[in-house]
Amino acid sequence: MNKPRLLAAAYGHFSIDIVNSSVAIILTLAAARFQLSIAQIGFGAMMYQMFAAMSQPLFGGLTDKLNGRWVGALGVLWTAVFYAAASWMPTYPLFITLLMVGGLGSGAFHAAGMFNAVAAGGKRSATATSYFFLGGQVGLAVGPVLAGALIGAIGLAGMPLIALLALPAVVLMFRQMNDALPVVQPTGSHLRSSRAPAATLLLVVAFVLFILLRSGTSQGYATLLPKFYEQVGFSPAQFGLMLGLFNLASAFGTLAGGYLGDHFNRRTILVVSSLASVPFAYAMLHLGGAGYLVSAVLAGLLLNMPHSLLMVMSQELAPNRRGLAGGLVLGFIFASGSFMAWLESIAAESFGLLAVLSAVAWLPAAAAFFALAFPSSQRASTPATPSPTTAGD
Repeated sequence: MNKPRLLAAAYGHFSIDIVNSSVAIILTLAAARFQLSIAQIGFGAMMYQMFAAMSQPLFGGLTDKLNGRWVGALGVLWTAVFYAAASWMPTYPLFITLLMVGGLGSGAFHAAGMFNAVAAGGKRSATATSYFFLGGQVGLAVGPVLAGALIGAIGLAGMPLIALLALPAVVLMFRQMNDALPVVQPTGSHLRSSRAPAATLLLVVAFVLFILLRSGTSQGYATLLPKFYEQVGFSPAQFGLMLGLFNLASAFGTLAGGYLGDHFNRRTILVVSSLASVPFAYAMLHLGGAGYLVSAVLAGLLLNMPHSLLMVMSQELAPNRRGLAGGLVLGFIFASGSFMAWLESIAAESFGLLAVLSAVAWLPAAAAFFALAFPSSQRASTPATPSPTTAGD
């Protein structure tokens, strides 16, 4: 395993997702200044994620052409600059436009960062990918806490301070992610076994629906929970901590999913974790105190177990187009999740946030049904042909 490259990718993910996860908090706290409704908060968050998501296949293809070089570091720097500049915008259209343009950098980083993380893992690609997403999930946990405390105290003037935290990651990625990676040979993965066209179509449809439903819960919660907890009566610092706890548990869920995916049947992990997440995702909306702590931790843990497995499964389909394949799937995860969150914010205008989020908690149960159509996997730790990804493995 190429640890310096993996560390650079994971630290970059940590930094960019501090910025990304603060956007929902910022929009919630900026609602009074710009007179935003719940639907407008959801729309702003969706547009930020859409710019980040829809650009990922493009940047994934660019990463393939550059063989892993430069794109990730430049992406983080781009996002930090536009994120900081947005804080000085006097109107909401200008504010959200700069955030959206900054989101392009997030799309560039995620495509390139995942490319480098998988390459750094060698034969333990699922484990390496889980470490990459662990960095991002910890950033997602830190972002709301930091934004709730800092933006809640000094307003949008705190955004440039948050952006400055990304600069050390830019330097590290320029140092460790600027050399070309060797070409990966096909591994004989079960995902690329010969299939009838109808079976292939079924697999693709199931894959898409699984992502759509799972993202509807995870992204819906990330976008709308700040507003929900504000309505309940919590301060920005309090609901930042509450969302941070949920996201921190998600980080360990991603790590656990990657480890289990290298040792056990991936389909079983996807089905069981999705089903098991439902009662805890529902309970965290209705419980307080210790009940909230337990349910939020277990919900975050179980909801994010599939994340790294989906990335590895997608890149096994195109071993020499890892940037493009990963960018397509990760982009769809972000785009579908942000679109679902926007629809949920519109529904919340009519039915209330609690009712909508309570219904959304059940979406992973439907996702588990579609995961049953996925192929059963052999142990990923014993591939038929070793993958010569890095010399350091």
